[in-house]
Amino acid sequence: MNVNPVALKEWASAVQALTEGQQIMLLRKGGIKEETRRFELKSPSFYLYPTYEHQRTELLKEQFRHLVGQTLADEAASTETVPLRAYAEAAADLEVHDLEQLKRLYPYHIWSEGLAAERLRWKAKEPLHVLLLRVYVPDTPVTIQVLPEYSGCRSWIELTNAPGIRQWRPVLSDDAFDSRRAEVVSALQE
Repeated sequence: MNVNPVALKEWASAVQALTEGQQIMLLRKGGIKEETRRFELKSPSFYLYPTYEHQRTELLKEQFRHLVGQTLADEAASTETVPLRAYAEAAADLEVHDLEQLKRLYPYHIWSEGLAAERLRWKAKEPLHVLLLRVYVPDTPVTIQVLPEYSGCRSWIELTNAPGIRQWRPVLSDDAFDSRRAEVVSALQE
């Protein structure tokens, strides 16, 4: 696998759910400091850079709330380094324009119904992007230094200290991923 030094910033709890195969999607509108004021898929493949500051237990469905505490332990362990536990390939960038479409996705993600609806309403003229991700994890842990240029409310960062070539294995088999992707696409088309 050819690894790109680009990273998408996402809640650490969502990254963990992706690496555990609990979901294959992210819901994105873009960060406050986006250059274009909307979300754009900057690269077809990227690291998932875990963030901690905005995630809260009440923003996740009950059965996933434990992920917040688990991931905050990583942050407490070091504020100078961050673990890169996932690399992703975007299998689809779907758009959701209304609450009815969004409700059909509820069984397929970790976020509370309220948070998902809030993301849809924010920047109301822009669609909510549903990224379907094929996620890979490293055979050996990867940790990088946190640099000042990685901070701020934006979706994409360029990793100046990206790890070298590693062995990455898919979280889900081809068949399992294709099945889940088909379920999500079908739900949106109902």
